[in-house]
Amino acid sequence: MTLRLGDVAPDFTQQSSAGEISFHAWAGDSWVVLFSHPADFTPVCTTELGKTAKLAEEFKKRNVKPLAVSVDTLESHVA
Repeated sequence: MTLRLGDVAPDFTQQSSAGEISFHAWAGDSWVVLFSHPADFTPVCTTELGKTAKLAEEFKKRNVKPLAVSVDTLESHVA
């Protein structure tokens, strides 16, 4: 399935580092930036997620919630 800017992503429920989320309920009426990141403990992962965290207030001003998708386990993220 290909998603394009402005498409409605399918709903899903997932364990996350912030607890269990149901995507559509979590998103609410916000825009969502859904992005993937490379493996945990890599320089790109640290840079990408760090920059996203630094921009938290800018996302909030625009009613946008960033959500990173990863192939790594939840335990890996917690570490």
